[in-house]
Amino acid sequence: MVTFGNLSQFGALAFSLLAMVLLVAGVVRNDLRWIRAGKRSLVAVAVLATGASVALGYLFLTDAFQVEYVASYSDRALPVFYKATAFWAGQKGSLLFWAWVLSLFSALVVHNNRREPDSRATPYVYLVLAGTLAFFLFLLCAVTNPFETLGFVPRDGQGLNPMLQNPGMVFHPPTLFLGYIGFTIPFAYAVAAMVTGTTDASWIRKTRAWNVLSWIFLTVGIILGGQWAYVELGWGGYWAWDPVENASFIPWLTSTAFIHTAIIQERRGIMKVWNMSLILLTFVLCIFGTYLVRSGVLQSVHDFGATGLGGYFLAFIVITLLGGIYLIAESYGELKTPGALESYLSRESTFLFNNVILLALAFATFFGTVFPLISEAVTGNKVTVGPPFFNQVNTPLFLVLLLITGVCPLIGWRKASPVNLRRNFLRPAVAALVGGAILLALGVGEPYALLAFTLAGFVAATIVQEFVTAVGSRRKLTGESSLTAGFRVLWRMRRRYGGHLVHFGLVLIVVGITGSSAYKLETQATLSRGESLKIGRYELKYEDFKTYQKFNRTVYAAVLGVYNDGDRIGQLEAERRYYVNARQPTTEVALRSTLVEDLYVTMPGIGRTGEITLKVAVNPLLIWIWIGGGVMVLGGILAIVPSRKRRRAS
Repeated sequence: MVTFGNLSQFGALAFSLLAMVLLVAGVVRNDLRWIRAGKRSLVAVAVLATGASVALGYLFLTDAFQVEYVASYSDRALPVFYKATAFWAGQKGSLLFWAWVLSLFSALVVHNNRREPDSRATPYVYLVLAGTLAFFLFLLCAVTNPFETLGFVPRDGQGLNPMLQNPGMVFHPPTLFLGYIGFTIPFAYAVAAMVTGTTDASWIRKTRAWNVLSWIFLTVGIILGGQWAYVELGWGGYWAWDPVENASFIPWLTSTAFIHTAIIQERRGIMKVWNMSLILLTFVLCIFGTYLVRSGVLQSVHDFGATGLGGYFLAFIVITLLGGIYLIAESYGELKTPGALESYLSRESTFLFNNVILLALAFATFFGTVFPLISEAVTGNKVTVGPPFFNQVNTPLFLVLLLITGVCPLIGWRKASPVNLRRNFLRPAVAALVGGAILLALGVGEPYALLAFTLAGFVAATIVQEFVTAVGSRRKLTGESSLTAGFRVLWRMRRRYGGHLVHFGLVLIVVGITGSSAYKLETQATLSRGESLKIGRYELKYEDFKTYQKFNRTVYAAVLGVYNDGDRIGQLEAERRYYVNARQPTTEVALRSTLVEDLYVTMPGIGRTGEITLKVAVNPLLIWIWIGGGVMVLGGILAIVPSRKRRRAS
């Protein structure tokens, strides 16, 4: 199977290079036969990359420890589920996963275009995809081969990092990679549009589903990563502005900006330069995120350390960035549109302001992330920028972004009249101010928290107002019930209300972040059996201690009774786990979640005489971060469900 995997991998590289040669020849000769042969070669890459991926998965499942990658990330005691997903636990497997998924996406593009005549732009789309595939396959074959074997067969493997033996971390990397990889498709179409001079909105319409779907995967990946950090790392938080966290967040910001301006180009035919620049930036940042994890240039709990791949990724990023800038400059005359914003009081202008804030957030996050490299180059010392910098700079920007999110649906296209503005703004503004006053009376006095909750109420009110108005209009027109009218409005205008649902999910996330950041309670204590500690309205009593074996780990668990105002409301078990082949124990979180707050308990220490050390936190409203993320994903899915006409046309 090692030989099969190697042959498949090298064959995929050969066919990706062949595809590039055939496509270039087809363009130069203006011969469709060469282009079709290039398309078939792309499909062959997908078949061979699938073979290599199946081979690596099989090697993990069969404990083939003669393979260095398998021996590094698996052992005999590892549960089958984690053996299968150890595929992408390290650098080599994750790069193979990258190449494999991109090859499947490329084959899907070929399949989707099968009924359309090949346009002048199509070969360039395939050429960009083949070139990107060739880069990743070259790394796999020449630099970091996942099928490399050892000179001996170990009795057992080193095992999977205990922190990765968590369902959240199993699904977080692949969903994040699906987002990164997916943006290769719209980037390829953008390059093809500039090369051929077809810079109208047709390339955006063809890639809209890819844009939104890739954004959805990025969103899921980021949310799952935060949830994994919350329940696995044991520090009580979900986002630490870690370099690798930032590397996924920055392209999320630029892709969000791109999706907004793409709507404007579709509707008004303007902002072409913005869209070309944003998709170039998003793709480069996706590659940068992959580079940051694998170069070892910045320290992170997520990275793979120094790997020797940094130079290759940096060269690819520079070439892509310079090539993209050159194409935009060469196509500037065609990208520049005679149309312009007719008024600052228009939906187009709010989209533009929205994008300025998103890019400011992306720049601030990028600058803070790479600042250690800048400081090292200038002073010789690597100075790390911590969470206080990101919070201080980004929090005001996020609040402005939240305000714009609420304003946008209230303003019409082209130019809004003062009468319409007063009518649309009055109710949401009053609702937000009343809500803010109530919160102030209830004791919410922290300025940023009060402002964030008030703006969140404003955005929610604008969304509800627009939906209620649309439902009321349909009821008057059709005589339907409110439920029927609401469902049909939502379904028939699903692209619009899918976007509103995304914004509503953002509101819920803001509520969760604000509550858990501004009003978090923490304490720590060492308890003997029978003793208790109090935090807020909770009391935790140390009742029992258990030791048992489960799968590939020994578990030491403290049984804690949970009391609220003297009434027992439940039980938690805080754990310390010792894994086979692990060099240190892990701390497992005991969690009691409600819609109001999380009770978060870890056990960082166990004494020789039976006493335990507990670290306890109460995180208000935190669950709304995960709920809000789910709502955002649901909104994105709703927005890309094709209409019946489009399905028939396809």
